[in-house]
Amino acid sequence: ACTAGNRRSRKNVMVKAIIFDLDGTLVDTSRDIHKVLNTSLQKYSVPQITLRQTIEFVGNGAKKLVERAAGEEFASLVPEIYADFSRAFVGCDNALTTLYDGEEQALKDFGDRKIRLAVLTNKPQRAAENVCKKHLDKFGFDFVVGQTDGVPLKPDPYTTLKLIEKFGVKKSECVFVGDGETDVQTAARAGIKCISVLWGFRTRSQLLNAGGSIFAESYNRLQKLIYSL
Repeated sequence: ACTAGNRRSRKNVMVKAIIFDLDGTLVDTSRDIHKVLNTSLQKYSVPQITLRQTIEFVGNGAKKLVERAAGEEFASLVPEIYADFSRAFVGCDNALTTLYDGEEQALKDFGDRKIRLAVLTNKPQRAAENVCKKHLDKFGFDFVVGQTDGVPLKPDPYTTLKLIEKFGVKKSECVFVGDGETDVQTAARAGIKCISVLWGFRTRSQLLNAGGSIFAESYNRLQKLIYSL
């Protein structure tokens, strides 16, 4: 998992901790997810899906992704496809995954200001750790939390509240940053602010319908919003 290592002087900011979604927020994993999922679908003679469909189907965990991709016609094959996809995705080299424009500078600046950082995703834990290790390790994330058996997924606020407790900050000092409806809902249920990013897998209208009210079109804009809260 990504580890903390920021020891530089803290500037005066109100926000002391940020909880980030992963896919579509910190990393564009859509092409890797698409590739691995279609390979699993093909093994069971299920029609492959488009990249656009993959993006539409993500956000509620790997099993729900497979269910949506298989559809009603192949629902009986979901357990086998899900097992195959889960095994393959843990071993994914994340070669097609990329960061977003302006992200590296923003994350470094958060570190300079000693803002604590965490990842909270519905992606399986080992897969989340792997992609963080490859693409985000140098940015000093304190926690990387993914899907684990027996722990409720977002939008349940359980893990968000646990992270706030581990950070030792007030709810007013913590912000949730994500690109999906589940992120908006998670923040609302946890009682913290949410910034919805528009470079990910959902549109502004979709996020508005989910209750989103603060939007960032770029990482530069995200920084300005964080520092103004």
